[in-house]
Amino acid sequence: MFTGLVEEIGKIVAIDKAHNALYFTIECKKLLDGLKVGDSVAINGACQTVTELLPRGFKVFASSETLEVTTFASMIAGSSVNLERTLRLCDRLDGHIVSGHVDGTAIVKNLHTNGETTIFAFEAKENLTKQIVKKGSVTIDGISLTVSDIDKNIFKVAVIPHTFINTNLKYLKTGDKVNLETDVIAKYVEKYLLSNDNSNKATTIDIDLLERNGFL
Repeated sequence: MFTGLVEEIGKIVAIDKAHNALYFTIECKKLLDGLKVGDSVAINGACQTVTELLPRGFKVFASSETLEVTTFASMIAGSSVNLERTLRLCDRLDGHIVSGHVDGTAIVKNLHTNGETTIFAFEAKENLTKQIVKKGSVTIDGISLTVSDIDKNIFKVAVIPHTFINTNLKYLKTGDKVNLETDVIAKYVEKYLLSNDNSNKATTIDIDLLERNGFL
């Protein structure tokens, strides 16, 4: 379990093929403090297991499932990635509940500045955006962010300077893909309110629906 508060920007220094999977070597400093083989680390929001510790980093094994759902398959050596260790029970939960299980990807439609704030607009598939509500939480490349607006399959986030500077958001440009995890609470609300099965029927959760059913 994670909070979506990035601890460090790491760098991919090597990618090795293993049949239909990949081994990633991540260079970092801060995260190495107390890190052990078998620990979980969120890499751009995807929960991965440390398979080997190195003097200046660590290795993880990305399965075919990870490569299919995330942006990992398109990563190259030199890419910067957001890193976060797992939440400890004694920590404050300053972000929101993040599982590290990426639901899919989103595309940067555009970005612009408004004073010191950077506004990002992302486009995602309907099965993902139906789990996103205005003023709700969303995880972009492992970063806990608040949705400032949403219209159909386009949602926006307003990023403060601290988050922009200390994450890989500062490297994003129009057309880039990012890993997306919707709010786990929204998933259970959708399951409870809108369907009795596991189908992917097009449905919509909004503030009115939540209010009508006593969630707000």
